[in-house]
Formats: sequence, structure tokens, C-alpha cells
Amino acid sequence: MNTLIDQMLSRYETKTTEEKHNALHEVMQQIALAGLYRAGFFEKAAFYGGTCLRIFHDLTRFSEDMDFSLLASDPTFSLEDYFEPIKNEFIAAGREVVITRKEKKGKSNIESAFLKEDSESFEISYGTGRPVKIKIEVDKDPPLGFQTEYKLILLPFSFMTRCFTVPGLFAGKMHAFLFRNWKTRVKGRDWYDLEWYVRNQHPLDFGHLFSRCQQSGHISNGSLSKDEFIVMVKKRIAATNIEQVVKDVEPFIKNRQALEIWSTDYFLQLADRIILQ
Repeated sequence: MNTLIDQMLSRYETKTTEEKHNALHEVMQQIALAGLYRAGFFEKAAFYGGTCLRIFHDLTRFSEDMDFSLLASDPTFSLEDYFEPIKNEFIAAGREVVITRKEKKGKSNIESAFLKEDSESFEISYGTGRPVKIKIEVDKDPPLGFQTEYKLILLPFSFMTRCFTVPGLFAGKMHAFLFRNWKTRVKGRDWYDLEWYVRNQHPLDFGHLFSRCQQSGHISNGSLSKDEFIVMVKKRIAATNIEQVVKDVEPFIKNRQALEIWSTDYFLQLADRIILQ
């Protein structure tokens, strides 16, 4: 007898092991959102990041992590309060999961946890050969000034998820694009998303970006002009190895031919097409 997860997976066209794994990953993300909804999580928090863009705006790449922001600072917030509702939603869908807190390294405003299938009940029936692991993060002291909207999701049942609006999502993405510290690595998914925003002519909420830069300490003189921002983007592009960017993003997309045009010059021209509001 097929479970709800099997039914949800049937909506995906998957040919490779990686595509099957990514599809299962996304189905589990949607079930986690359902559990959070039932627990009233979206009364105090909003969904953002690449997974939000993938699920609600048809971004053509898979995304791993689930990122959330409280609507107002709350140092007492605990993600553990929502563990049981998430687990119960998975049980209703025919699976059991384990949720563990991610140990913090030093002081942080980010509340984190890992959600993965219980090793005893994990079924290697989708050809992935490895368990699915989802990282959930909640910013308890977020930069403010962002707008939210409610987006409909139909499975595992119909419910509304509070999300950042697309301009706010773009602002968060560009803050990560500029300042994400991966040491010798780059996150090509940031670059893929930049291309997606520009291609679809989505504006960037510059006010929210400025708030993020202020809170993260990346603005030293208390101001940032739009021209200065574009210069910063171009410097980041010029200093990055595009081959490493391509290598990082390839496992998350189906049409790898779309990356053939990627070059330093290509992204420099994309930067000039960013719409700032």
C-alpha cells in the first residue's frame, strides 16, 4: 500500500539516483512545513531562502536546508517546541523521523536542528542509497524591514505558509552572495539564484538588504548606495573561480547545459541588470 510520501514522490520525474534523492528531500521538507503550520509556527515566523524559492516560486534547482526568520526578536524562542508536531506529521504520512539539536559553536542567534529519517524505519525504496537529512534554522534576532505573504501548498494537505516576499528573498540571497564565508569553497547555488532573480526581473528590496548589512557589521560607515552595492557584487564575481561555482551547483539541477554560458563576464553583465527598489 502506497504511503502519502509515495504519492507525493509520484509527482516528480526522476531518472537518476541524485534526482530521486532530491525529490525525497523536497517531499520531506513539505511535510515538515505542514507540521510547523499545525503548531502555529507561522504566526511568529516566516520562511525564506532557496528552499522557499524552490517550493513556492518554481526555482529550477533543488535546495537542502530550511531557513526561517522570526517576525520579531525573541531570545527565548526554542525550536524544540515544534519537534513533536513535525514528528507527528511524518507519522501521519507513513514515516518516522528523528530530530536532533545542532550543537552551537560559540554565541549565535540561530536556532538549528537536524531532521532525518529514523535509521530503523528508513526504507531504501527510492534508490537513493543514503538517508535524507534536512537542516532547519531559525533566526531569533533577525534584521527587520522585510515584508511577508502567505503562499498556498496543497500536499500533504492544503495549508498556508508565511514567506518572505520575493524582493526580500532576493535581498537575503545577495547578502549571502556577498558575505557568506565558506573559506576556500563557494556556494554555486547562490549564483544560480542570482541568475534566476535577474532573468525573471524580480526587484531587490534594497532597504532590507541594508538592514542585513548593518546587523552583520558589513557596513562600516553607516551607509550604502546602490552604486556601491553593484560595485561590491562585481568585485565578488571577479574574485571567484567560476569553475568551482559550476561544480557546486551541478548536483542540484537537471539541465546542466544551462551552465555552459556561465563565465565571469556573464555574471558581470547580470550584475548590471539587478533591479533595486
